[in-house]
Amino acid sequence: MRITDLLKSNGIKLNAKVSSKSAAIDELVALHQKCGNLKDVAAYKKGILKREEMGTTAIGMEVAIPHAKSEAVKAPALAAITVPDGVDYDSPDGAPCKLIFMIAATMDGDVHLEVLARLMQMLMHEDFTAKLKAAKTPKEFLDIIDKQESAQFPEEAAAPAAKKDGYQVLAVTACPTGIAHTYMAAEALQKAGDEMGISIKVETNGSGGAKNVLTAEEIANCDGIIIAADKNVETARFDGKPVYSTKVADGIHKPQELINKIVNKEAPVFHSDKKAESSEASSDGESAGRKFYKHLMNGVSHMLPFVVAGGIFIAIAFLIDSFAGVPQDGGFGTGTPVSSWFKNIGGVAFGFMLPILAGFIGKSIADRPGLLVGFVGGALAASGATFANPAALTGDDALKAGVAEAIPSGFLGALLAGFLAGWLLKLVMKACNHLPHALEGIKPILIYPLAGLGIVGVMMCAVNPIMGIINTGLKNGINWMAGQPALLVPVCALLAGMMAIDMGGPFNKAAYVTATALLTDALESGNPNDPAFIIMGAVMIGGMVPPIAIALSTTIFKNRWTPEERKSGPVNYIMGLSFVTEGAIPYAAGHPLQVIPSCLVGSACAGALSALFGCTLKAPHGGIFVLPTIGNPGMYFLALVVGSVVGMLMLLILKRPIPKEA
Repeated sequence: MRITDLLKSNGIKLNAKVSSKSAAIDELVALHQKCGNLKDVAAYKKGILKREEMGTTAIGMEVAIPHAKSEAVKAPALAAITVPDGVDYDSPDGAPCKLIFMIAATMDGDVHLEVLARLMQMLMHEDFTAKLKAAKTPKEFLDIIDKQESAQFPEEAAAPAAKKDGYQVLAVTACPTGIAHTYMAAEALQKAGDEMGISIKVETNGSGGAKNVLTAEEIANCDGIIIAADKNVETARFDGKPVYSTKVADGIHKPQELINKIVNKEAPVFHSDKKAESSEASSDGESAGRKFYKHLMNGVSHMLPFVVAGGIFIAIAFLIDSFAGVPQDGGFGTGTPVSSWFKNIGGVAFGFMLPILAGFIGKSIADRPGLLVGFVGGALAASGATFANPAALTGDDALKAGVAEAIPSGFLGALLAGFLAGWLLKLVMKACNHLPHALEGIKPILIYPLAGLGIVGVMMCAVNPIMGIINTGLKNGINWMAGQPALLVPVCALLAGMMAIDMGGPFNKAAYVTATALLTDALESGNPNDPAFIIMGAVMIGGMVPPIAIALSTTIFKNRWTPEERKSGPVNYIMGLSFVTEGAIPYAAGHPLQVIPSCLVGSACAGALSALFGCTLKAPHGGIFVLPTIGNPGMYFLALVVGSVVGMLMLLILKRPIPKEA
């Protein structure tokens, strides 16, 4: 299906005047309605807005592609507008959008993903987008698309023609969401190969599945393979071939450099540890620290939804009991049937937290066999099972059995389970490569699971007593700090400041994960006065300050910022209040020496004041949307204002005015 089959003249509006992202969406939805593409306008628009809540559909380069798959769509269709003056669409590069396509897709099939993939590849050509923005009539707009599509895709679903002896270079692109960056990298590599006279074929691992899949014959005949991916892809098939692995962004921005790595024979030969269905190729340039971080983030990213959703449910239970006047004792959160329901559901979600964390760390290290060792290890860490107390008995049960009470090793134990068990299992898998080929089929269903279960069972029963003592010591230390404001306040200032150092990177994640781990224990214990709530409050306020400080600066001290930066500034009020620190990233990237220190000082100040005022937070995320769960909200708001103003004043000092001619 071609783009020109889905986009009609009456679905195009050139030189549109829209003042906001929502106005642009309304304009495009109206075009779909005008073309008769929709059964239910309101339902379709709801789908579009729901997709935008997951993250902006602006892709940079002044282009956005909002899309939705909905029962409200009669048939797959496109609408498009050009906005010469530009509109703020929360673009990752901070630029206003001047060309916007909206995809309407039916529920049957993945037409919207196919069209989106094709659009992504076409829009990588700046001369093409420039022509679309300059089009004078809808017919000219369609003609430009038709010519470009015919040039790039002369035959539907046909791969680029290979030379008789095969492709010189092969590539695989993939990103976590499998939409934008996957196809942008593929197009950039294909374009660079054409310009360099190098025959290249690119496999895309998108959300609609792998497309343009590399064949065994092509792999055998190629000079090497580029893997531009931010997630695991199938690499066992590349055993014995030169493979250069890097992030997907390099595929977009450095395609010629990557191709030269293969052409100049600079890529290391990849040797698969096992004949597995998927693993991760390693680049010689990838440090141990980066590997560790990638494994950790794989576990944390899967764990956080359980923490956030479960934490908010438990916080709601506390809130209900507070309104009902239930005594704040050990049963707080279950004093009424409604609060008990919320507490139970939230507790169930929390119960999966440690197995999920350890499981996906293990999977990242040892692929699918690692999932077993991680899940079981995380569950054993949560139970505190030992050789002396394998049933993890506690309280009177442990006393009756004459064994020491089980002490959960918690978050730290789960981390150890994921990493150590994953690495040990990987060694086992490597050793199994020497087994007879006849046993190949039973390795993944019998040998690996049995070996993995034995490894993690012995390991966790051995380390749980030690990790349990460490975990208990940390909890006791935190409780001790609660009565020592001179210590608690600096700790909160430190963690809040870390939230602003890299705004979503390792420092930010370390502070947030620390706070959520402490919060998890506090919510499960049911103690409403646990100091972990003070720390969680400080960490969230530390993440809210950077976007707000920048928004204030762009509003009050306009001479410090370019027109585009000022235009994007007000959006950061919303992002800051919603605890979306990443809103500050474009400004930090453009002015790191001014923005990062300013935000760090502002966040640390806000975190210290929040702790000093005794403000608490019983939900792990949400910003102003979880206001009812904030203890001492008035002073919390004051701390947020003071920290944001401090950050703004730091920017005033560090960032010089822009010359008038700029």
